[in-house]
Amino acid sequence: MNEIILCKLGEVVLKGLNRRSFEMKLMSNIRRRTARFGKFRIYSKQSTIYVEPAEETCDLSGAYAACKQVFGIIAIARAVPCPKEKEAILATAKTYLGEALTAARSFKVESKRADKSFPMSSIQLSQWVGGELHEAYPHLKVDVHHPELTVYVEVREDAAYVHAPAEPAAGGLPIGMGGRAVSLLSGGIDSPVASYMMAKRGVQLEMIHFASPPYTSEQAREKVLQLARELVPWCGRLTVHVVPFAEIQEEIRRSCPEDHFTLIMRRFMMRLADALAHELGCGALVTGECLGQVASQTMAALAVSEDAATLPVLRPLIGMDKEEIVRIARHIGTFDTSILPYEDCCTVFTPRHPKTKPHVEEVREMEQALDVAGLVQRAMENRDIVKIK
Repeated sequence: MNEIILCKLGEVVLKGLNRRSFEMKLMSNIRRRTARFGKFRIYSKQSTIYVEPAEETCDLSGAYAACKQVFGIIAIARAVPCPKEKEAILATAKTYLGEALTAARSFKVESKRADKSFPMSSIQLSQWVGGELHEAYPHLKVDVHHPELTVYVEVREDAAYVHAPAEPAAGGLPIGMGGRAVSLLSGGIDSPVASYMMAKRGVQLEMIHFASPPYTSEQAREKVLQLARELVPWCGRLTVHVVPFAEIQEEIRRSCPEDHFTLIMRRFMMRLADALAHELGCGALVTGECLGQVASQTMAALAVSEDAATLPVLRPLIGMDKEEIVRIARHIGTFDTSILPYEDCCTVFTPRHPKTKPHVEEVREMEQALDVAGLVQRAMENRDIVKIK
């Protein structure tokens, strides 16, 4: 019995004249994600993308799990195609879902007739298949409102397809259709979640991380690279630009007031991310900032840090509370790594009483004591580039 994967489209179907370009990008993303599981024929028809094994050696389970994490797919199901004849549909349901039908206590059949030349309506087909299955499995109770098992029948252009309920998939838009951005990746809980949320909107990401050896350890660096690895199943291939930050922090401590240290440090992070974005042709920066979470994330402080960038700063977590962020972190698999007790550069030289209501002009004046351009240039020249596949 030759199973295939049916990928149901979400927002993509609303894209009007641009819809085909979204579908092509989505199929390209699926093709790349499933390549390691074998050779698949991937094509789109009637608001569904079909992932069909081209060889017997294909790992359909592996491809199915990979497709669930591809943005642009709202639901996914393993199905079996059969001829568009009611007897063939019934036989396929008995064979493919026989074990589930035996184990269930109640059921219903739900049909969709995309091919209007099929001689039975959707309701007629559901009633006929349901009646025959009820006779074959007399222990089953028909329950059209809350069935334990729903048998789905889809009569489409090429064939009929029988499957159990579809599972929710990643949703969102295909990566690559929302432009490119540089995401500031720390070792905390928030920034990986922010990266995931922007990737869900179709944004292709480049990652930048700020390391401060000897104040931060090799374990802290490896923790961030592990977070990037955990994001790859969602975000696709990633490149992490590890930028040395200790010289900048030492110069700020030497030349600037302590209560403004974190703010000026954040401004340098924005400058470095902005420089990288321009170098790579990206259109925005992404941060994990959340309004009011810490002193550097008050409304005034965010305005001061954003002033150092020339590109838009996207903050997908801005109105979320920590519980919501943690829930997403657990869902995408980054939470356990994020809470590992390794320091990052943001905890180095933390002021005892950080400024919460700063003024842009005041901070700009303080930065005149620093060789801003030289510090940024040296940091960018000495960065490490790590590719994560």
